[in-house]
Amino acid sequence: MKKVFILLVYCLTVALSVMARDNKIIISGVPWFDTDGNIINAHGACIIEDGGRYWLFGEYKSDESNAFPGFGCYSSEDLVNWRFERVVLPVQQDGILGPNRVGERVKVMRCPKTGEYIMLMHADNLNYTDPHIGIAVCDKIDGDYKLLGTIQFDGKPIKRWDMGTFQDEDGTGYLLIHHGPVYRLSDDYRSVVAQAAYVDGMGESPAMFKKDGVYFMLTSNLTSWERNDNYYLTATSIEGPWEKQGLFCPEGTLTYNSQCTFVFPLKVGDEIVPMYMGDRWSYPHQASSATYVWLPMTVEGRNLSIPQYWSSWNIETIKEVDFKGKSTWHNWSSGKKGDILRVPFKGRRISLFGKTDNRSGYARITLKNADGDILLSSYVDFYSKVESQSPVFVSPSCPKGKYMLEVEVTGEMPTWSDKKLTRFGSTDCYVNVVKTVVE
Repeated sequence: MKKVFILLVYCLTVALSVMARDNKIIISGVPWFDTDGNIINAHGACIIEDGGRYWLFGEYKSDESNAFPGFGCYSSEDLVNWRFERVVLPVQQDGILGPNRVGERVKVMRCPKTGEYIMLMHADNLNYTDPHIGIAVCDKIDGDYKLLGTIQFDGKPIKRWDMGTFQDEDGTGYLLIHHGPVYRLSDDYRSVVAQAAYVDGMGESPAMFKKDGVYFMLTSNLTSWERNDNYYLTATSIEGPWEKQGLFCPEGTLTYNSQCTFVFPLKVGDEIVPMYMGDRWSYPHQASSATYVWLPMTVEGRNLSIPQYWSSWNIETIKEVDFKGKSTWHNWSSGKKGDILRVPFKGRRISLFGKTDNRSGYARITLKNADGDILLSSYVDFYSKVESQSPVFVSPSCPKGKYMLEVEVTGEMPTWSDKKLTRFGSTDCYVNVVKTVVE
């Protein structure tokens, strides 16, 4: 074990030096690794820029249960390489985020008036029949957040689930609730003072941004963790009137197999490019296999679009980036538990491209060195409702050498049910490898 640990530390050191050169590239739809080599676990997330760093808050998911395990915090200097700071709000002894409860959609804003960091979230029971909007506060962005309880309107708790937040240019904070309500927060962000709008036609997972005097509201349809064609609405005032505009990704792509969660204002020179942040859920292995889709959005007046899916793109140039290296075509497919595709390679990093569809399941990806020591082992999800071919795994960078990548069929498939017990997910457990690219 000591030998493997030393190898991992060495790989990480080399990876960090490589990332310093390639730190402008975002790759969507693959597990991301933090600066300690662990999978980044931050779902239903948001990003805020504070103190010269970017801060990513998200659901710190488990692979075993949907019960709330905590909200995690990561920091970065470049939006690509993330350092895990800590779980800033763990499971509570009791209450709305106690044992065997659900905690989702965490959003953090810094209150301009008080300087306090305000965290809002959806809290519920495991059956999703006791929804609340919880509030926690902290005087340090990555400190221990104190759960205050539920945020209320007119003296009553807001008994809703999917939520988001928005901070306007004048510092006013808003709480966005699925299927319509938009609440204006008090000056200290600790309470709701009014319902600012009711956005007729809004769905779930609301995310708002403003561009050139126009407010944009992104939202999804109601399909549990399954992906769907998300859409958007616009207004020139938060109070409305709001107008439904349609889809912002090509119809039938199911928002490039993702669900919206947040829009981050990406600074590119003197311009602000709204960056779409979406979740590619993977139940039950949410911690290891749920991935992220981050893409630049195009705004022209009230028209919003992500016309193409870029697996890899540069956040400085806002251009698609090709995968460099030697490609090997495999076209390997199996649905038999225990079948393994072994790919020996020489290089420093390997990217795995797969075909994902509604008959596919989980693979176990294992990376070994020339001595057979395991450097990395993780699940990868090959399921998607709409068939796609794209990267599903990109390894961390290691010292240039000889390695072995193993892709094993686990026999598991992502399946789940909604509140009405409607079944979603895959119908089989196939793993389909198209090619590998070695740098």
